[in-house]
Amino acid sequence: MESSRDDCSCNWWSQRNWVCVSPRFFCFCCFRHAIVEELAGFGARIHVCDISETLLNQSSSEWEKKGFQVSGSICDVSSRPERETLMQAVSTMFDGKLNFLVNNVGGLRTKPTTEYLADDFSFHISTNLEPAYHLSQLSHPLLKASGFGSIVFISSVGGVVSMEGGSIYCLTKGAINQLARNLACEWARDDIRANAVAPNFIHTAMAQPLLGDAGYKKSLFSRTPLGRAGEPREVAALVAFLCLPAASYITGQTICVDGGLTVNGLSYQQPA
Repeated sequence: MESSRDDCSCNWWSQRNWVCVSPRFFCFCCFRHAIVEELAGFGARIHVCDISETLLNQSSSEWEKKGFQVSGSICDVSSRPERETLMQAVSTMFDGKLNFLVNNVGGLRTKPTTEYLADDFSFHISTNLEPAYHLSQLSHPLLKASGFGSIVFISSVGGVVSMEGGSIYCLTKGAINQLARNLACEWARDDIRANAVAPNFIHTAMAQPLLGDAGYKKSLFSRTPLGRAGEPREVAALVAFLCLPAASYITGQTICVDGGLTVNGLSYQQPA
């Protein structure tokens, strides 16, 4: 399908229903805010969820002042019953049709692999993988009914390359990338696309402890061709694009927003 410039207009977006599965933890809110505001700026109707009523109310107040069409629910997405309740509410709110689902849930516990315990494994699976899988299942009939469905998974470069101290986290993000590929093929007949967005370190509260370590920051930036961390808006812009008709022929992809980190090979500096 070839898209025209008009496909990106606010008139097109005004009829589109969108759900952002928001983070369980405050430290991820920069991502959620950037994605919501990028899409709301096009006129999309958005529903978000958050485990914290206080944080959800704060965000909702900010978005209301900006004139955005954003509603919200309190939900701990690590709970299966709460996920089901959330999607029942979304179905009612949007008349059984949903155009976009953004799975933006994540958590990280850094340890050497030999020190991870059973609880650490359960935490990563129940936070990073199970909600995204189940919410995609629950969203399928709504996305199919819209005639133009798109799922965007927020993954990580850790699902593409090795990341020391986060083997279980990387495992879950690699699984997310594979899930996007599987759903892209299985649900294409239902006019549903699925893609994953894999950021490098982004300037959020989650990344601040590591970016605040001068040695780690120097090492990271030396491996990143652009020589810096990313900004939330740089991730949000790609998420929005993948929801647009302009991306109607893109599915099953893991797209890295990483300043070139994942493609950087060996380099040799000629002696002076």
